[in-house]
Amino acid sequence: MRRSDIFVYYDDVQFDKHGWRNRNRIKSPTGPLWLTVPVKTSGCQGQRIADTEIVTSHPWARKHIAAIAQNYAKSPYLDRYLPPLEALLNQPWQRLVDLDIAVVALMCEWLGLRRTLVRSSQLGISGDKSERLLNICRHFGADCYLTGDAARNYLDAGLFAQAGVKLEWQDYVHPVYPQLHGDFMPYLSALDLVLNMGPASISILEGRA
Repeated sequence: MRRSDIFVYYDDVQFDKHGWRNRNRIKSPTGPLWLTVPVKTSGCQGQRIADTEIVTSHPWARKHIAAIAQNYAKSPYLDRYLPPLEALLNQPWQRLVDLDIAVVALMCEWLGLRRTLVRSSQLGISGDKSERLLNICRHFGADCYLTGDAARNYLDAGLFAQAGVKLEWQDYVHPVYPQLHGDFMPYLSALDLVLNMGPASISILEGRA
């Protein structure tokens, strides 16, 4: 998002229950700890991310907050960031996409990122796979499309080249920063970075710290 002008949340594709849409990891003294938001999957095969509903009978928010408070009790910025996160998680969320985007917006606020964020499900743009992604770029008049490395396996680079839209791969290099609980552990929630580094977090992501 930091490298983009417009960030499109691709929410009208199939929900992957083994993906990252409803879960992430924090660090505990014994290793990574998954925080998972339970969602309805029975009878919902092939459902879109935008249509995925949260199991509201499960006290997931309370458990997540307790896990964060316990495992980051000694972090220097827990008191600063946990209260607004707790207030957000405790809202009566029904759909996963609404929760996801609200958490992203809160993280952007903490990092000082102000970006235009739109949902693909609200654009009404058609096309198959690469063609649809290109059509979204055209919709916004974009001349560059930034995407993750995993897209190399399916994205039609020639289609973008023909349309004059540059493809740029994320090529993410994970920063190293001080953590709790022993040796550095990569690929956790950005919450780990924020609770440990506070206002310096964006400088670390940009490679300036």
